[in-house]
Amino acid sequence: MQLKETFARVKRASKRLALLSDDRRNQVLMVVADAIVANKSRILQANVRDLSRMEPSNPLYDRLLLTEARLEAIAQDMRQVAVLPTPLGHVSRQKTLPNGLRLCRVSVPFGVIGIIYEARPNVTFDVFSLCFKSGNACVLKGGRDANESNREAVAVIHEVLSSMGIGTDVVALLPATHEATAEMLSAVGYIDLCIPRGGRKLIDFVRDTARVPVIETGAGVVNTYFDVDGDLDMGRAIILNAKTRRVSVCNALDCLIIHRNRTGDLPALCGQLAEKEVVLYADDEAYAALDGYPCLEHARQESFGTEFMDYKMAVKTVGSLDEAIAHIDRYGSGHSEAIITANQSAARRFQQEVDAACVYWNAPTSFTDGAQFGLGAEIGISTQKLGPRGPMALEEICTYKWLIEGEGQVRP
Repeated sequence: MQLKETFARVKRASKRLALLSDDRRNQVLMVVADAIVANKSRILQANVRDLSRMEPSNPLYDRLLLTEARLEAIAQDMRQVAVLPTPLGHVSRQKTLPNGLRLCRVSVPFGVIGIIYEARPNVTFDVFSLCFKSGNACVLKGGRDANESNREAVAVIHEVLSSMGIGTDVVALLPATHEATAEMLSAVGYIDLCIPRGGRKLIDFVRDTARVPVIETGAGVVNTYFDVDGDLDMGRAIILNAKTRRVSVCNALDCLIIHRNRTGDLPALCGQLAEKEVVLYADDEAYAALDGYPCLEHARQESFGTEFMDYKMAVKTVGSLDEAIAHIDRYGSGHSEAIITANQSAARRFQQEVDAACVYWNAPTSFTDGAQFGLGAEIGISTQKLGPRGPMALEEICTYKWLIEGEGQVRP
């Protein structure tokens, strides 16, 4: 294994990192945040080199793009992580047994967290901040599309760590090759947890291939149901924001489900989408109601259950809340789902029965984000049920251990 020595160095560094005080970790994060802003020109120049190899029409282009405003936001998220309470040392259970043994369950770092991600250079900074704050070292495996950006980002982080007397092995960036991915997924004894961030193809590959523990994140087939009692103005604003705020992210809307009695409102609900040139793939009833919409196509079977990551959206007509929930059960990915309705009973039933990490009532799914949830940054959106679910931040990348104190007791 060619990267074995890299993994070993990161593993050793994780032991030292866990011993740093929270104040020291916070100080480092503040300095790195300032360094991101101070070095924005070199980071953006690296990003331009990455962007030059991708067509602007590519849905991943927006994910790859860094701007001064986005770097400022990344730095601010890092500062927010720094001021959050430490996730370490929290006592979640404590008891004394009849034999006098004192038991305490306390939160601790995983150790080394490996992240595999695609054309999203912001992930480099987000993952570092969350891992460093929680006492975890991290191994980063970015994609070729963002390689220049990722390397410049890690160089800035390493420069700060070196200047503050902290070993740079607490964060390592692997080569942007398939071989490096394979080695990471086989790094038993070095990688304590692997988190893939990307599309369904990447996540399926990691889950099916990894020999190290994996938490699935990222893939989002997102639906919003406009109920028979939905408010038109509210629905128009929610649908526009959920679909077009950033089309390439996993919380973006992929399918509008609408009650049959409200299809007459489709032109109003989707009118602003036309201004953004959103292509609608509508079923027969919705197609008829949307006659005159400039970017309209007939839906095919594959239109439902597709994560578009583009200015495209499916439209499905249903006759009841039951049908809407059934459609989500069949085509959703367990990420984020929403209902727009003034009917509290329908909303509560939707939230109870829809099986997803985040279920909204009268709000867009674009809020599924660690920073928006007040978690600082996020390391990913978990769509699985075993372990963390939804936005994963500091608490979700910690584990725990039992501390037992005795006075010479022996087991009979």
